[in-house]
Amino acid sequence: MNAPNALTDIVALQRQRVRATTHFLQEIAADEVQDRLSMVNRSFTAPAIVTPFSQVWKNHLPEAIIFPDQEVLELAADEHDLVIHSLGLHWANDPVGQLIQCRRALKPDGLLIAASLGGQTLTELRSCLGQAEVSVTGGLSPRIAPMAEIRDLGALLQRAGFALPVADSVKLNVEYRDVWHLMRDLKAMGEGNALAARNRTPLKRQIVDVASRLYTDQYTTSNGRISATFEMVFLTGWAPDESQPKPLRPGSAQQRLADALAATETPLPD
Repeated sequence: MNAPNALTDIVALQRQRVRATTHFLQEIAADEVQDRLSMVNRSFTAPAIVTPFSQVWKNHLPEAIIFPDQEVLELAADEHDLVIHSLGLHWANDPVGQLIQCRRALKPDGLLIAASLGGQTLTELRSCLGQAEVSVTGGLSPRIAPMAEIRDLGALLQRAGFALPVADSVKLNVEYRDVWHLMRDLKAMGEGNALAARNRTPLKRQIVDVASRLYTDQYTTSNGRISATFEMVFLTGWAPDESQPKPLRPGSAQQRLADALAATETPLPD
């Protein structure tokens, strides 16, 4: 069942994921997460992964327990020292709630790494489909899920109660033969249109033909293919613990900033 005013049609999303035949983005996310883990000076003994594609992650972290990506996660409280949330936040109807559930599942000083598609994802397709639909029908319907910018995603970590929050992004430029190839690939990855407010009638071929011409005119690469952007945002945060570094109390500094920088301090006028 879908909640009233939900952004995502969860039933449609699950149906698409079951039918997915390729996991290109999940593989990229897994590689990036492992790179970040290699920079953390710690061994994790109780990792958990939230993902709709368990087969991808079993190959990368076979020791982890896999949990399905759903609105109420099956994570038990204080059970894990590492939780990975893989490419589900951009579909979540309550992304803050997802992160809060992950934090509660972590032991003190446990690590979260969440991967999400960011706001620069599919900007080319979004623009061309929008222009095409307006020109053909005179209106506009939701086609691509709205995705948050990195600053907004980083703020979610603080709202969810994580300590030492960090957000960074990786931008991928992927080439396709044409718009039809791109749209088929999105469907094959389980990333088709699952918006609750989507138009339920099939997309008119005329709209795609116009979008294809616009895309070719604006985003053709030097080798005659079209380019599509995928922005992958990685959120890193720690479950609070007394052992973690804390900011100093305001006014507790032992040295003036001007002295530390060997700079002349100029008072501002009243």
